[in-house]
Amino acid sequence: MKKFFTCLTVLLAAMFLLTSARAQAPVDWGKAVITVKGMGIANPQMIRTPAHASMLARRAAIADAYRQLAEIVSGVQVDSETTVEQMMLTSDIVKTRVSAVIKGAVIISEGELSGGGYEVEMQISLFGANGLSGAVITPSPTVEPFPQPAPDVIPSMPADSQTGGSSGFTTIGGGENSPMAAIGGYTGLIIDCKGLGLNPVMSPVVKNVKGIKLYGHENLNYDLVVRDGMASYATGMNEASRAGSKPLVLKAVRLEDHNANPVVSEADGSRILIENGASGFLNKTAVVFLY
Repeated sequence: MKKFFTCLTVLLAAMFLLTSARAQAPVDWGKAVITVKGMGIANPQMIRTPAHASMLARRAAIADAYRQLAEIVSGVQVDSETTVEQMMLTSDIVKTRVSAVIKGAVIISEGELSGGGYEVEMQISLFGANGLSGAVITPSPTVEPFPQPAPDVIPSMPADSQTGGSSGFTTIGGGENSPMAAIGGYTGLIIDCKGLGLNPVMSPVVKNVKGIKLYGHENLNYDLVVRDGMASYATGMNEASRAGSKPLVLKAVRLEDHNANPVVSEADGSRILIENGASGFLNKTAVVFLY
């Protein structure tokens, strides 16, 4: 009986550790990775030697890490309407690909715990050659062109732009000093969504208040989307290096589609399209969302 309660205590302690590890393993959208800590102990009835106990505990920790990864991956939002789990339920191909991504998780640290047992930290990437993106983002038949700026909408004038004369302007879609002229030189786009409750997704869409889609994966090279993703998520400007040294910074007016997709004003939308025509930062996915 004493031996039974000893085993029960060890197993309950292990369950507590495993639950705590799961609670601390969210998707890191800033680094675009999923990281988990798997913990395991050896079954006392199977231990032959201390080395054997360590091996069994390590095996249990890796198995726990895989279980956590599968659980977390299934809940990742691919777009505003679809999770990985939903895609796996409707496609055996996606299910097989996602399983392969999970099995390819990388061990980034491991070691024995001071109180007994073993801990393994494992990680998978959302994007890249071995990332989740290639398993769940499907290519479009053709690359759709970006829409044209509305001719009857005067583009916004960013705070960092120069006004007066022709200084700082590039002739794109209009003559010098034309409202349709590009300011030029922007290296990327930052959309400030702070305070709006943005929900990160792998394939976001940027729209204007009229519902016109300004930026989506259909507008981009598929290989680029799989490799780098469409945008990065940052909590501050110091994490927004993806947008380059001179980003066009605009504020979202609201979010739509379960708070996944930023919406900008018509004037800001026109400015985005005009500047992209001059610099091509959308084509390079040099986009950051602040949240």
